[in-house]
Formats: sequence, structure tokens, C-alpha cells
Amino acid sequence: MPEFTYIARGLDGNKVSGTITANSEVEVTTALSNQSLFPIEVQSPQKAKSFSLGGFGGGISDQKIALFYEQLASLLTNGVPLLKSLMILSRQTRIPVLKTALEDVIRRVEDGENLSEAFARHPKIFSDMAVNMSRAGSEGGFLEDALSRVAKFTEQQSELRSRTIGAMIYPAVLMAMGSVIVTVLIVYFVPQFETMFATLRAKGNLPWITEFLLAFSQWIQVWGIPVLILALVAGVTAKVQLNTDAGKRWLDYVKIKIPMLGGIFLSLAVARFCRVLGTLLKNGVSILKALEISRDAAGNRVLSDAIAKASENITAGESLSVPLKNSGHFPYNVTEMISVAEESNSLDSVLVNISDGLEKQTIRRLDLMVKLIEPLMLMVMAGVVLVVVVALLLPIMKMGSALE
Repeated sequence: MPEFTYIARGLDGNKVSGTITANSEVEVTTALSNQSLFPIEVQSPQKAKSFSLGGFGGGISDQKIALFYEQLASLLTNGVPLLKSLMILSRQTRIPVLKTALEDVIRRVEDGENLSEAFARHPKIFSDMAVNMSRAGSEGGFLEDALSRVAKFTEQQSELRSRTIGAMIYPAVLMAMGSVIVTVLIVYFVPQFETMFATLRAKGNLPWITEFLLAFSQWIQVWGIPVLILALVAGVTAKVQLNTDAGKRWLDYVKIKIPMLGGIFLSLAVARFCRVLGTLLKNGVSILKALEISRDAAGNRVLSDAIAKASENITAGESLSVPLKNSGHFPYNVTEMISVAEESNSLDSVLVNISDGLEKQTIRRLDLMVKLIEPLMLMVMAGVVLVVVVALLLPIMKMGSALE
């Protein structure tokens, strides 16, 4: 586990610094809170990067907003009133966007608004889940616990997204480098041999693979730029079309149906839905409101439509699992576990467990796919280079044989 350095303030107001071993920044703040210490700054030396609210920059990363939720929960747990807790965090933060938002939240809370209503005024910073869970926490008297759960959820989703993107970086770089190398070979290297092979071509002794390579090289030189421009125009047109509701719905459908990758996209979307729904239910949010929020958290319109139909069934007094199963988009084992959970009245905890299992399974599949893609791409690149080399060497060998 990484080692974090921290600066914290005790209940007596004195600053305390030290190091602590933990899996994440949120775990550090939780550990400090248990020692009646309020964390001011948490930093990982290995990463050489601060994840405190004192960081710089205009945007707010998931890690930093998760830390904000955890610090607010920590202050409330230690008996600090809500308004004073917000003021403390507002004074400490050096993130302009968050500072401005917190100042507005403080004014609204002073004027009598609930924390959830004040959060809702800043949807780009505070998520729908944070708004609704803080509302449920305020009404049920467990606001600090609700905020702590939001922090853990936000960090888990950030870590999953980072691992997914990180796993795809190397294959993407490999593909880009391979494309550049092959393009340079065909456009600049192959034409240098055309005059050398003119005699063999005139006699009809030029191998077919060489003829094909030379013809392809000429075609690229003549039509390469027009084709590239056409591809860019097509790409821009496709992007415009995909920004429409119909286009987004079509893309979401393709994403979960595409071979190999479709299962990964589907598992990630279902995992997000299950985690948000389970977390909201566990914190007292009504099932209909929780479904309304979690359907957007899925990040897939096809699944959102299926969840919306499930909400209608629940309004009519039916179960959640049946419409999800009938949609044909949710994995069979997931709908079966939801069905059993409904019967045993443990839907909230089972949904979170389903999400944990799907995320672990998806990470394993993603890692395996990346391990398969890397050698496959290397083989493709090597095969293309081999074809180019063979196509150029065969005529040279023929010319050498003719001279003997």
C-alpha cells in the first residue's frame, strides 16, 4: 500500500503532520477522522501529487471531489455544525470553481435552503447522486454517513475509469505508431524502387505481389489526400449525426452489441447502474427516485429506456427484475440475483455486491483483451512489413539470378 503524508488539525486547533499507510486518499481521511483529526492536506510521495482541496487548477477531479465529501462527512461526524463545516472547507480550498460553488452553497444554507437544494444549483460539481443522497441523509439524520458513501462511490468509479483508460493507452499508441511506419514505407520508401524494376516490368517478369505494392503506393500518392479529406468530412458528419438523440441511442446500442467489446461496455454500464441504485436505496432514497437517478448513471440510453419501463412496472406494483429480464439487455445472472434479492428484501446490499462482481470481472476481461491485442497488433504490423520486404526483395533476387 502507498504511504501518504498529511497535515491535519486537531480538535484543539493545532496542526499535526505525519505519514500514514492506506489504499487511497479517502481511507487516509477516514483514519484521521477516527483519531479526531481534520485533514487539511493529503499527499502521496510516490505520485508526487496532492489530492487535497488545496490543489491548483480550474477543474475538479473525481479524487478531489471525493475528498471534499469525505472531509465534510468527517467534520459532521466530529460534531462540527454543517454551516461551519462548509465555511472551513471553503476557506481551505484553492480550487477556484469549488470555492465559488461553496460560497454560494453557504449563502443558500444561511438563507434556509437544504444542503441538497444548494448542491443542486451546481450540477457540474455536485452529481445527482450527491444531491439526492444528501437530501435523504438530511431527512433521515445520517448526512455524514451518506456523504461518506458518496465519497467512496465517486472514488471507486474514478479508479475503474482510470484503469480502463490506462489499459487501452498502450494498444492505441502501438496502433498509431504502426500506422505511421507502414504509411512512410509505402509512400516514401516503395516508390524509390519503381525505376529499378522498370526492366522486369517491361518483360512481364515482375512478381504480382510487387506489382500490387507499386500500384497501391501510386494510388496512395494520388488519392491519399482526397481520401483523407473525404474521411475527415465523413467523420465530422458522423459526429454531428451521433450528437442527435437518435444517433446517441444508435451508438449506445452498437456499443453493447459489438463483438468482444460489447460485453465490457454492457458490464460497465450495468455495474454503474447497480452501484448507484444500491447506494441510494441503502441511504433511504425511495425506489422510484433511485431508479430515476440510476438510469442516467448507467450512461447508456438503451439501458436507460429499459430501466424507465421497469419504473413503470414498479408503479403498477410489479417487481424490478421481470422488466429488466424482458428487455434482453441485462445479463441473466444479474436479473436472477435481483429477483432473489427482492424476495429476501435485501436489494440494496445485493445490488452493490453485483456491481463489485461485475467490475472485477470486467477488469479481468479487459486485462486479458489487452494482453491478446498487443501480440495481435505486433503480428499484423510484422506481417505488413514482411509483405513489403518480400515484394521488394523478390525482383532484386530475380535480377541477381539474371546477371549470373
